Order: sequence, then C-alpha cells, then structure tokens
Amino acid sequence: MRQVVLDTETTGLDPTRGHRLVEIGCIELIERRRSGREFQRYLNPERMIDQAACEVTGLTEEFLADKPLFRQVADEFLEFIDGAELIIHNADFDIGFLNAELALLGGTSPRIADRCTVLDTLALARSRYPGQKNSLDALCKRLQIDSAHRRLHGALLDANLLTDVYLAMTVGQGELGLNSQPPTPRTSADIRLPIPERLRVLTASAAELAAHAKRLEAIDRTSKGECVWLRIG
Repeated sequence: MRQVVLDTETTGLDPTRGHRLVEIGCIELIERRRSGREFQRYLNPERMIDQAACEVTGLTEEFLADKPLFRQVADEFLEFIDGAELIIHNADFDIGFLNAELALLGGTSPRIADRCTVLDTLALARSRYPGQKNSLDALCKRLQIDSAHRRLHGALLDANLLTDVYLAMTVGQGELGLNSQPPTPRTSADIRLPIPERLRVLTASAAELAAHAKRLEAIDRTSKGECVWLRIG
C-alpha cells in the first residue's frame, strides 16, 4: 500500500478569495513505513501574503520571490502523489487549495480526487478522541511525539509530524496484516531450519525493558485501556 502524507502552507485561508500555496511538503509511506522519498517545494504565490500567514510560517514575499510557480512544479508534484492514498490533517483545506491551483492551469487539469484517495486525520482523531482538542500540536502532546522544534509551521515539518501522529493513531494496523496481501501457503517441507544443540538465551537490557514498557503505555493510551499485553503481563 502506498500512502503520501501531505501538508501545505498558504498566503491566507480562502482560495476562493485568491489566496495561493506557498509550500507543499510530502512524505511517502510504503506499507506504513517511510520509504525515504519526500517532495518539498516553496512556491512564489504571485500575490501578497497575509500578515497572519507570515507570522505562522515565517515565510515572506522577499524569500518566495525567486521560487518556482506552481505550474512549474505541477507535473512533478502530481507524479509524486499519483495513485496514492493521501494522509492530510483537515483535508478539505489542503485539497481546496490544491484543486484551486490545478484549476488555474486551465485545460483538462485533473482534480486531486481524480488521482488519489484521501484520509483525513482530523476526522480520524475526532472519532478516536471525541470532545478533545485534535490539532496537530494537541495530538503530538497526547501521543508523546516530540514537536518542540515546531516553532513555526512548515509543510514538510508538519508532514513529518503528521506521519508520526498517523502511525501512532493506527498502531497495530500494519502488524495485523490489514494492508498487505495474504501470504502464500507453505508446508512443513518448505521449512528446514537447523536445530542447534544448545539454545542461546538472550535477556533484555534495562534500557530495552524501559523502551518496551513505554511502547505498551502508548498502545494502551491509543486503544483506550485495551492493551492485552498490559492486562496479562
């Protein structure tokens, strides 16, 4: 399964009022693991940036003046996300801006839904944690994901944090084989393992035991106290 965690930064809040993208950041996941492939571009929005947006992102018109236009990176961006499931926090916002940029290209430019499916982690978080704050910062704090370096918003920075948040909220999904093909049946004749005369017993270090306990606590929080290993441990 191929997924792309995506975030954007913009000149303001409403693409219908002419606001534009100033940054796109993407992280590729293959079978719920980071592949090492990323896509990040700063963009010249060809317009002024709202003061509030400058304060949130730290990006200025002077910094973006020599950056590429969206139309110059559109093909590369679409190739990167093509056929993937997009993981986005508050997806309507980012998809609205991306579709607005694609519409400005004219011709037969496709909408995002023509190329990808979308999973909104804000909707997922609201179903997991009803009545609680579910901003990216709040989720990082709840799931013990270090976001101390997030002094300003950035598309690639936030996509990296969202990757950790998404994997933490859906922990166990990959291990249960929900996203993979069924294994090929094997018989005992296919398995020929040498049996040593004496088995070597390895014991976990104190650091490994502490890390294991921390992992179980995280699973217990996300499963609302349903961690089987803690109940039988």
